[in-house]
Amino acid sequence: MIRAVLFDLDGVVRHFASAAVADIEQRHGVDPGALTHAAFSTAALDQVTTGRISRQEWIGQIAVDVANEAAAEEWGRQRPTVDQAVVTLANELAHLGLTTAILTNGTDTIPEEMVAAGLTAHFDPIFNSATIGHAKPDQRAFQHVLNVLGLTAGQVFFTDDSPAKLTGAEALGIRTHHFVGIAELRGVLRTHGIAVG
Repeated sequence: MIRAVLFDLDGVVRHFASAAVADIEQRHGVDPGALTHAAFSTAALDQVTTGRISRQEWIGQIAVDVANEAAAEEWGRQRPTVDQAVVTLANELAHLGLTTAILTNGTDTIPEEMVAAGLTAHFDPIFNSATIGHAKPDQRAFQHVLNVLGLTAGQVFFTDDSPAKLTGAEALGIRTHHFVGIAELRGVLRTHGIAVG
């Protein structure tokens, strides 16, 4: 029986506008796609999401990589939008007695970001890879979640918009779902016996 639903953050609970990145690049004379490439290169991303460097240090490295500090700083100031349909679902799950939590490959500023977005009232606990020291899909990140929740793998359901991030959870026996939209997620939860609308 599922007792906790674990949500990815970016791409599920909140979203960044790709058009905004293209606009920043155009206005600052940065090659298209350069900011995203610099930000999400394997080395830089692994360092910031496992807490080895701060978010500000990460943005500083992006600035060096694209040779444009102003563009990197503006990229870092982007504000995501919260998916209210997902928040509504989380509230329904909580009313059913389930734990609704987040597991994000995040940075050291995630606690402040969650408060600013009003998400701490709907998701608890919020697990951050930068604090855990291991990032998805590392099984150790998911095992940390199980340990803190005091649940077995079979009692947890996890959804992420990246199929690659599901593998560590699946290896432990956590039930997973590739998030593509709220309707599909609701449907899958119902197949697991969770009485959502």
